[in-house]
Amino acid sequence: MRRLYVLFFVSGFPALLYQVVWQRALFAIYGINVESVTVVVSAFMLGLGIGSLLGGWLSTRPGLRRLLVFGVIEVGIGVFGLVSLAAFAWVGDATAGSGTWATGAWTFLLVLVPTTLMGATLPLLTAHLVDRSGNVGASVGALYFVNTLGSAVACFAAALFLLGWLGQAGTVQLAAALNIALGVGVLAIVRGERR
Repeated sequence: MRRLYVLFFVSGFPALLYQVVWQRALFAIYGINVESVTVVVSAFMLGLGIGSLLGGWLSTRPGLRRLLVFGVIEVGIGVFGLVSLAAFAWVGDATAGSGTWATGAWTFLLVLVPTTLMGATLPLLTAHLVDRSGNVGASVGALYFVNTLGSAVACFAAALFLLGWLGQAGTVQLAAALNIALGVGVLAIVRGERR
């Protein structure tokens, strides 16, 4: 179970890196204004909420291998992360000259995809841990704590040195590499448990 706590700490780290970098990338589309902040924060919150509902529904499916689904989701987030800046640039080019609503809607939908995946991870891991420990409160509390801690560390790391050293593209690549490595690691754990 400690291993899963470490994995979920790592899962929180790239999520905040994406939010910081995507916010900056949207400045190129919108300029520095309230619209770009609103799109990213709204998409993040809505995506996390939808993902949480979806993850909760999935976690109740009989016979579902929750840890396997968690690993696949992490890989999916990483793959999206790798193409995210190019996708934002494409949206910016495709909607050049369009109104704020059209550009915002496309960007909102792009950000909604990975954030929905991110939101599904907590209920899936919680259900997995509850099956093992039988304690809902401890499982939810510990997972939420370590994930939030990972996000807080990422926030400081991005502001203090990551963006300066790696730039936006490098920071997103680091986040994507963490997601993919985490997903592959979880899939390796699942495979080991089947033996």
